[in-house]
Amino acid sequence: MNFPLGLFSIALPEIIILLFLCAALLLDVFLIERYRVATYFLIQVSLIVGMIVVTSQFTLSKFHVIALYGSYIVDELAVLSKLLIYLFSFFAFAYAKPYLEAKNIARSEYYLLGLFSVLGMSVMVSAYNFLTIYLGLELLSLPLYAMIALYKTNDAAVEAAMKYFILGSFASGILLYGISFLYGVTGHIQIDKVAAALHFEPNRALLIAMVFVMGGLIFKFGAVPFHMWVPDVYQGAPTPVTLFIASAPKIAAFAITIRFLAEAMPILQVDWTHILIVVAVLSMFFGNLLAIAQTNIKRMLAYSSIAHIGYSLLGVLAGPYSQNGYSQAFFYISTYVLVAAGAFAIITILSHGGVEMDKLDDYRGLNARHPWLAFLMLLLLFSMAGVPPTVGFFAKFGLLEALVQAHEVWLAVLALVFALIGAYYYLRVVMLMYFEEPTEEAIRTPIVVSHDVLAAVSVNGLAALVLGLLPSFFIDLCRISLSG
Repeated sequence: MNFPLGLFSIALPEIIILLFLCAALLLDVFLIERYRVATYFLIQVSLIVGMIVVTSQFTLSKFHVIALYGSYIVDELAVLSKLLIYLFSFFAFAYAKPYLEAKNIARSEYYLLGLFSVLGMSVMVSAYNFLTIYLGLELLSLPLYAMIALYKTNDAAVEAAMKYFILGSFASGILLYGISFLYGVTGHIQIDKVAAALHFEPNRALLIAMVFVMGGLIFKFGAVPFHMWVPDVYQGAPTPVTLFIASAPKIAAFAITIRFLAEAMPILQVDWTHILIVVAVLSMFFGNLLAIAQTNIKRMLAYSSIAHIGYSLLGVLAGPYSQNGYSQAFFYISTYVLVAAGAFAIITILSHGGVEMDKLDDYRGLNARHPWLAFLMLLLLFSMAGVPPTVGFFAKFGLLEALVQAHEVWLAVLALVFALIGAYYYLRVVMLMYFEEPTEEAIRTPIVVSHDVLAAVSVNGLAALVLGLLPSFFIDLCRISLSG
């Protein structure tokens, strides 16, 4: 359904987020330090309202409404992506609050910059032309650079922010260069018009455009060979910022990947499928092997994220040849974000005073110190490893099934081998928590968790188990969102 005139009402989620953001910015200027917690609550309210409005658009999304002169679309992919982005961002902000207060990091700035990034992600997943996608991408990325550097007294954070800024700018330039090639070849920037214009034999300029576009997308995912920023940023950034980077942006990156590859360049699916095979295999290989050598848990989870992105790309490359490839990839990336957010949340909770709980040895005997947090961490790590009955098992199983349907059995076998290798470093953390004794210093330091944060992380951790026991509803949602 195409509306030539702008229908601003269908962009209501973004408008609401922007209005709340403006209100929070003005409010924060006039509040004294004691009452600046109001900024946090206003940001959280904006996300709740955004989720309610997006949920109301599920009926509209069935018609695939294109508006604002072809720059904006409301379809099932956009609606479900936005709902997940708002939900994961809500939890990320809730987990960050006690950490930011304890470290005396600029609290209001974290929430405001984070909401700017959420707005960028929201624009990205509903963008239907290349310029709007790029606008959303930059609105997502620029606040992240500042968020990483919020801990100004930490040299590692400042260094990580600089690395991410330089590499991110380079990747954005690559993506924009690819977009310019696509425009030069087709004369259009709207996704459906680009796809319609590409009904001819691919030429060299079009293949160059595809390579540059995929280079930019692979960087945003953090997959090999554009993965060099991931470990440094995950380790150097304040843990709440790492949590935020590891969660909602992955959903937005997946959505624009589907827009570019599956919707704008379906004629090149043989070419981009071959590239994705190489990227996915290398990501699984290097991500899992390098994670084994890490002693820092944030760095270990960074390499783990590279491997998981490789797994999710398997679903994307199987998509054109399998009935459920795209939906299984969406299910995988969504469940990975769920468990990654929970794992980083527990690291954030355990970090107290001047101590960062980011070394593997810091988790020795966690079960003796706080059995519930240890149990939640066990569920999350089991899900990452793909151990039944957690949701990670069904996510990996679905990907393997899609690969078999696409007649890529060798890739399914390879993914299974890498999953077995990856299980080692997850189970190593479980062994430290349950079969090692805590140090005397750790025993003397109590773990204090506020009730609201404990409730949030409990919901997060138990969701990995509940979605594993009852995965059908979420799998169906993902299937519906990619059915068009």
